[in-house]
Amino acid sequence: MKKFIITVVGHDTVGIIAKVCTYLAGIQVNILDISQTIVDGYFNMMMIVDAGKVEDMAKMSAELEALGEEIGVIIRCQHEDIFNMMHRV
Repeated sequence: MKKFIITVVGHDTVGIIAKVCTYLAGIQVNILDISQTIVDGYFNMMMIVDAGKVEDMAKMSAELEALGEEIGVIIRCQHEDIFNMMHRV
């Protein structure tokens, strides 16, 4: 299993979750956990995904960033190990 953390941040608009999840389903990425909230019009989502079937992670990350630009949010994708190291206290 290749776990990745995907974060989505930006102004809330209709369809953000649907578009991100549709993209992930299309490349056989399984969502293991998801949390989203909206605070004063700002959308924030964090997903833990299994990208074990994805061969080119750089391509997936670039496509997610492009999707984010298209829908007006910032999407970042990091390997679970890197995310954990960056957020250690």
